[in-house]
Amino acid sequence: MKIEGAFTFAADVETVWDHMLDPGALSACLPGCESFVPAGDDTYDVVMRVGVAGISGRYTGKVTVADKRHAESYKMIVQGRGRGGGIRGEGVLTFAPDGDGARVTVKGDARVTGVVARVGQRLLGTVSKTLMTQFFACMGAEAT
Repeated sequence: MKIEGAFTFAADVETVWDHMLDPGALSACLPGCESFVPAGDDTYDVVMRVGVAGISGRYTGKVTVADKRHAESYKMIVQGRGRGGGIRGEGVLTFAPDGDGARVTVKGDARVTGVVARVGQRLLGTVSKTLMTQFFACMGAEAT
């Protein structure tokens, strides 16, 4: 499944870049995040509670930030497993000036397996877009 989006921020690129790499901000803005613990350089062990198509569950996994190009782009890799299945996704976040603020563009892919994939297949695109919009709305509200 392809994941794409573009989000604008009132803060400058440098401020948004720093905020989007801050573990406290990431954990506060990841929808359903229950735990976000450093597990090495730019890697975090996460526990999230997420629901898709009436199936909600607790997922454990990792979030890794890779291929950082300061204030330009980085790749976020997310992987997790729960009783309802698993997810693996990669997305490249690109940062650019936008007037007095900044614009973050996201392009990536996600693969969902298990019961969630079978039961919620038609809803996965909508759910992923909703979760991404919630995440960036929170990050935008916090980035100052």
